[in-house]
Amino acid sequence: MIRKNSATWTVQALFCLALVLTPLAARPAAYDHSPTIGPAKGWLMIHGGGAVSADERKEFVSLAGGPDANFVFIPTASSDPINLDHAAKMFSRRFGVKHVTVLHTRDRKVANTEKFVEPLRHASGVWFEGGRQWRLADAYLGTRVEHEIKALLARGGVVGGSSAGATIQGSFLVRGDPAHPGNPDGDNRIMMVPGHEAGLALLPNSAIDQHVLVRHREDDLDQVISAHPKLLGIGIDQGAAILVHGDTFKTMDGEVLIHDGKKHAGKEYYVLQPGETFNLRTRTAQP
Repeated sequence: MIRKNSATWTVQALFCLALVLTPLAARPAAYDHSPTIGPAKGWLMIHGGGAVSADERKEFVSLAGGPDANFVFIPTASSDPINLDHAAKMFSRRFGVKHVTVLHTRDRKVANTEKFVEPLRHASGVWFEGGRQWRLADAYLGTRVEHEIKALLARGGVVGGSSAGATIQGSFLVRGDPAHPGNPDGDNRIMMVPGHEAGLALLPNSAIDQHVLVRHREDDLDQVISAHPKLLGIGIDQGAAILVHGDTFKTMDGEVLIHDGKKHAGKEYYVLQPGETFNLRTRTAQP
């Protein structure tokens, strides 16, 4: 039997206490300023909303290890009520996978418990459903959920999300305006109110918008980049997606608008077509 002295137990107890207390106090006040580089081992699938194509679903499942892998589905961006059993069956059927755990809470204390995040430790794929990105930020930013999602990426997993599930992956929370009198759903302003400017920063130093062409949002990221010129603005149209790994991303479907603070034929963005590759380190499109 292995014995540990009291000093060792004291150090470990203090360390565990720090893990419990730190995430609740770690909610960032502003967006991340790290270089705009994707996960070194893992992958991000960032989808602009609407239907996720069969090819995109197949790629997501493949990167997670196939249909027998463990998946976590997070529908928290949706409005209440959320039927967890229905959500699990819907995701399983839609993506053709067998092992799905639905994680959902609006209570940050719950999101910060060991029991709640345990499924993330055994998963290799996470998908954020669409809705309102401020709901995701309010529930999970700075908690163990954020920590475990980033740990999943570090071990080579894949995180995907559509619409609000796309925007939350950036560091600046585009349209993070929360619910308030007169606009119970929030989400109507491109520049956010204090306290709702930070995303999960799975793609650091970026601002991600969605449904950009369908909803005539082509120019909306201009003011974000003007106010925060170090950010890379990525506008993803409905039905479009990018697949991010390391210092590059590939456009899978539809059109993607790049806002880099420069003028392009009179506009403050240029368009990537399906199949094009973008170098995040140099911020240039590749042939």
